[in-house]
Amino acid sequence: MSSTDSSTYEGFTAEERAAMKGHAQELKKAARRSSRADKAAEAEREVRAKIAEMQDSDRLMAERVHAVITASAPVLAPKLWYGMPAYALDGKVVCFFQSAEKFKARYATLGFSDQAKLDEGTMWAAGFALTEVTAEVEARIGALVKQAVS
Repeated sequence: MSSTDSSTYEGFTAEERAAMKGHAQELKKAARRSSRADKAAEAEREVRAKIAEMQDSDRLMAERVHAVITASAPVLAPKLWYGMPAYALDGKVVCFFQSAEKFKARYATLGFSDQAKLDEGTMWAAGFALTEVTAEVEARIGALVKQAVS
């Protein structure tokens, strides 16, 4: 039998495949670390290194987002998640930063997982486009992150 399916599905993009491979490597590295303190320190270093690798505008935004999140919600632990900086509570990712350059997008993204307590009625935002991180944006991120872990 021959198929005449005219579907245009071409599979995952190269960027998506790279993110999945990166996530698998992150899980393997995490499993090899010894103490909880060693794991936390190494995860922090990996996040800072990943931010340092980013292009100028993404790097500047990621540095500021990282600073705001770690100051606003010290209970969140930085870690890599699919090759991007993320912040977890009890091992579960609450929020994450995605660079525009890595995914060839028009803007960077600050996203929140279903672990974030941002519920507002029957519909609420779980992702925010970032083109610049101003003092006003920092204040909004800080408030969102505090709410997400409250």
